[in-house]
Amino acid sequence: MTSLRQQHSAGQPAFALLPTCALTDLTDLPRVGFRGADSARYLQSRDFVLPDAPNRAVAQVDGSYAVRLSQTEYLLLGSAQDQGQRIAEEEARWALDPQANYLLPRQDSHAWFELSGQHVPEVMAKLCGVDLNPQVFGPGAVAQTSAARINVIVINATTAQQPRLFILCDRASMAYFHEALMDAL
Repeated sequence: MTSLRQQHSAGQPAFALLPTCALTDLTDLPRVGFRGADSARYLQSRDFVLPDAPNRAVAQVDGSYAVRLSQTEYLLLGSAQDQGQRIAEEEARWALDPQANYLLPRQDSHAWFELSGQHVPEVMAKLCGVDLNPQVFGPGAVAQTSAARINVIVINATTAQQPRLFILCDRASMAYFHEALMDAL
C-alpha cells in the first residue's frame, strides 16, 4: 500500500498565521503502533523509554515520541531530526512471533499536526472541551478526546523553546480538521 502524501515536506510549516502560533503538518513523518501484553517489553528491548501510565508520552533522545494509549497499546511518532527513520525501521523490522506484540500500522490511518506557540490553549479551546492549559495538561500529557466533532489524540509535546501539541486524527478527516484548525487560528 502506498502512503498518501501532502505536497510540502514533513516538518516544514504549512501555515503560520499568528506570530505566536503556527500549524505544521507532520503527516508525512512515520508513525506506528504496537499492542499486546508483551509490547512494553518488546519496545524496551528496542531502547524506547516508555511512559509509566496510559495517556502519557515520553520524548526519546532522538526526538521521536513513545505514547502510551492504554495498558497494552503504544504509538511511536517519528522525529523530524531523522525524518522518522528510526520509527520506519521499527515498523519494517517487526515480525510476528510467539510474543503477544502486534503491529498497528498508523501511517495511512492517522493524520498528524503540530500546533505550536503561546496561544495553543486558546486555539484548542475553540475546538475541544478538554482543558489543555499547561497548568492542567502538562508536558507528556495525552488526551484521547473529540475536537471539531472528530476523534483526536492530543499530546502535549512542549519543549523548552515553545509550547506545542501534537494532534492526530483520522486521515480521512484530515482536510476537514485542517480547516477547523485554520478557522480556530
